[in-house]
Amino acid sequence: MLKAPKSEYKKSLSLAYPVMIGSLGQILVGTADSIMVGQIGPIPLAAISFANSLLAIPLVFGIGIAYGLTPLVANADGAGNIRKASRLFKNGLFVNIAIGLLIVGILLGIRPFMDQLGQDPDVVTEALKYYTLVALSFFPLQIFFQYKQFTEGISDTKAAMRLSLAANALNIVLNYILIYGKLGFEPMGIEGAAWATLISRIIMMFLMVYWVHYRPKYKQYMSFFLDTKVKWKDMRSVLEIGVPSGLQYIFEVGAFASASLIIGAIGALDQAAHQIAISLASISYMAASGFGAAATVRVGNQLGRRDVGTLKVAAKTLFEMTVLFMGAAGVLYLFGRDWLPTFFTDELDVITIAADLLIITTIFQISDGVQVTALGALRGLGDVKIPTLITFVSYWVIAIPMGYILGNFTELKAIGVWIGLATGLTVSALSQWLRFQSKVKKLHFSQE
Repeated sequence: MLKAPKSEYKKSLSLAYPVMIGSLGQILVGTADSIMVGQIGPIPLAAISFANSLLAIPLVFGIGIAYGLTPLVANADGAGNIRKASRLFKNGLFVNIAIGLLIVGILLGIRPFMDQLGQDPDVVTEALKYYTLVALSFFPLQIFFQYKQFTEGISDTKAAMRLSLAANALNIVLNYILIYGKLGFEPMGIEGAAWATLISRIIMMFLMVYWVHYRPKYKQYMSFFLDTKVKWKDMRSVLEIGVPSGLQYIFEVGAFASASLIIGAIGALDQAAHQIAISLASISYMAASGFGAAATVRVGNQLGRRDVGTLKVAAKTLFEMTVLFMGAAGVLYLFGRDWLPTFFTDELDVITIAADLLIITTIFQISDGVQVTALGALRGLGDVKIPTLITFVSYWVIAIPMGYILGNFTELKAIGVWIGLATGLTVSALSQWLRFQSKVKKLHFSQE
């Protein structure tokens, strides 16, 4: 068995924790939206759940496209090829500009059909106030992720963390001012939360662009930026990893979004409880995504250096840290299941349902963490096609059909839907981990 030195844990953690903190900052803004809007009542809270269920799928696809840049840059950086890293960055920028515009267009095209999805009419009316503005914010967010994934590819995960935390803090302040009507503003309710999101994401984009193009740290990369040609070959390289990565996120997050729609058809109280539980579960998931991002960088770097031994050790440390972290998160959800929902609402029926859902959340924590880290490690190897198929089967052949049956044809209702999700997550985690072990074993033999 490989024994990892302490330096490997420190190196992996130094890459992972800024992504964890930055991702937590992003998800905590969404949680803050839910908490602040939840004080208005259960209908606005259910409206955010409904709107986010539609917004989530295009959002994660865009993030996945941007993730296609990271392993390529990490591999070039590991090989010491700065010009190639810069060329990939410029071509990736053109890809993500196009994807950002496409996503906004799709989201705005969906808007007229939101009242035809079987949701409570009052929930739809409130959701429309939030949906359009947040949809427009996806373009600046896509550009931000393009720059973020480049900096992570060259092992600088702290820049995006600092800038996103500053923007997220602004978002929460604007939430307070605009939702409740402070400092002379009229109360805007759920629409105020949407304006806060749009404004903060625009500012975050401009800060990140300025940071990369004008900070001395990136000067050697940016020195090649202007004279680098835009080539379809490089854009295709980003898309060959980015599109399957985006589909992986669509299949997983789309399953949770579909679960929200299934639960919304059961009842508004169940949907509000689902929003609380998913907001809390997303906190640990987004934190675990830091280990996945670190796995992409570490594996991609060592692959570029052709150092299989260090690659194995780095992956081992990241899987171990993922299990420990997600296990601790599960314990917190289990013992805090009765009081954590009270941060969102004082409706007793909603709190009771959410507490039951948090028991299921506890069960799938380790599976959720392992699958996101395994996907990151496989992405570092450039292996994305089979993992995408595994993700599809886990969620859309197993999780959603099981959840639909248990939610609609048994007394379990929302709990049944979440049992289906937990089963899919477990199948995905085990399959992706075994896939990574198999790929690394073959890589070891081919290198030696």
